[in-house]
Amino acid sequence: MADKPPPSLAAVAVSSLILGVLAGYFIGQGSSIGVFGGSGAGGELKKSWPNSYDVRVHADSSDDQADDEEEGEDEDEGEGDGDGKELNDFRDSSEEVKLVLAVRTDLGMGKGKIAAQCSHAALACYKYLLQYPTSAPLLKRWEWGGQPKIAVQVKSEEELETLQAQAISLGLCARIIHDAGRTQIAAGSATVLGVLGPKSVVDQVTGHLKLL
Repeated sequence: MADKPPPSLAAVAVSSLILGVLAGYFIGQGSSIGVFGGSGAGGELKKSWPNSYDVRVHADSSDDQADDEEEGEDEDEGEGDGDGKELNDFRDSSEEVKLVLAVRTDLGMGKGKIAAQCSHAALACYKYLLQYPTSAPLLKRWEWGGQPKIAVQVKSEEELETLQAQAISLGLCARIIHDAGRTQIAAGSATVLGVLGPKSVVDQVTGHLKLL
């Protein structure tokens, strides 16, 4: 039986080219899904805080935000720190706990801005109550009840401050948010009052206000 002739130089070159293309393709696919420890999909892997999972940031994204962000996305300055002495633990109450957000309508805030300000107020109330162990049962009742939140209207800063004073006199958590002034309204403007406590007590302060 005659021996087969060795493959031609052209056949070897074509075979090598095909193998090279296939190897490059599979290496690229492996890199894109992180098989070789790369960032994958042209993005950067970042550790999110305080969680331990990885967050993949798109290559075109940036941590730096422009000064002209969309409305409602600027940070806000909350009410000054208190000492918690005004807070009633409402230990003897077993009724529903709710958070009412009184929003100023005279400032002409857009929907996004209002949403951001209400979020600031809700968080301000929660963080304030967390500082004082006697408020823990109240917070737990609010959380277990689904964290009810109701948005209502007020017409002026004076009305906002009057409501806050009334709430404090009843032992409620009452926090006013002041805007940082980066988007729609003047810096320092009082935008939202958050009032958190037992339903019947909160209603003494905000029960007469119209829903937003």
